[in-house]
Amino acid sequence: MKNLKVIIIGILGLVSNHLKAQLSPPGLGKADVVQWSALGIKQDINDKWQSVTYTGWGNKSEHDRYNPLEKNAIWILNQEFYKKINDKWRYSFALSYRRQNEFETNEFGDETKDVKQEFRVYGRINYQVNLDKLKITPTFRQELRRFYTSDFKNDGDDWQLRSRFRIQFAYKLDEEERHKITASAESLFSTKYDIEKEDWSEFDYNESRFTLYYSYSPKNIPAQFNIGYMNNLVGNHNPYSVNYFAFDVILTNIF
Repeated sequence: MKNLKVIIIGILGLVSNHLKAQLSPPGLGKADVVQWSALGIKQDINDKWQSVTYTGWGNKSEHDRYNPLEKNAIWILNQEFYKKINDKWRYSFALSYRRQNEFETNEFGDETKDVKQEFRVYGRINYQVNLDKLKITPTFRQELRRFYTSDFKNDGDDWQLRSRFRIQFAYKLDEEERHKITASAESLFSTKYDIEKEDWSEFDYNESRFTLYYSYSPKNIPAQFNIGYMNNLVGNHNPYSVNYFAFDVILTNIF
């Protein structure tokens, strides 16, 4: 049953989204409610290449208190370059820096905060299927992640190789594509390398992410405004669910 569940979730991912639609929230581990905000710049370099730069920040609630602004959780800086191969195929590569606060409560009820730093390089390829007002985009993304403590010492899980499979459905609500609804499902699998043990863990399923977004592009403003919701289902045997509420703005060709 475990293998069957992994296969089904993987198929859902294969049958995925690229950054052109919205700046989706990162996973922040255990929480009840998360708030995510981001500001991005999308710039056409030429008729083949495109740059997307964004910074984002997230907050999360205390356990069972449901206030998403209680804890400052993460800050991200991301740079990605896309290349259009033809009308259907695109690929990209990116560099990312993430600084995340991790909170733990000991047996006496005292809470401590630690900082985890992450450097990430990744590439992705996607394929677009256009059906009148509906666009379907399967995407495969491969990541290599390196973790450090706040003073750049080795973290417990030093390296991680992660594969992501996602499918996005984008439906335009008007002919000018100023109003859109997008929905996506994504599955994540990974393996970790422990430097002290000099060994890789098993490549296994980690989590799934389901999003629903509304996007608006004003006629006289070079920007896209996105507001949405993400449900993050984390774990395999005893999964837990996290609710994300997101808002981002992408400025388009402002240079």
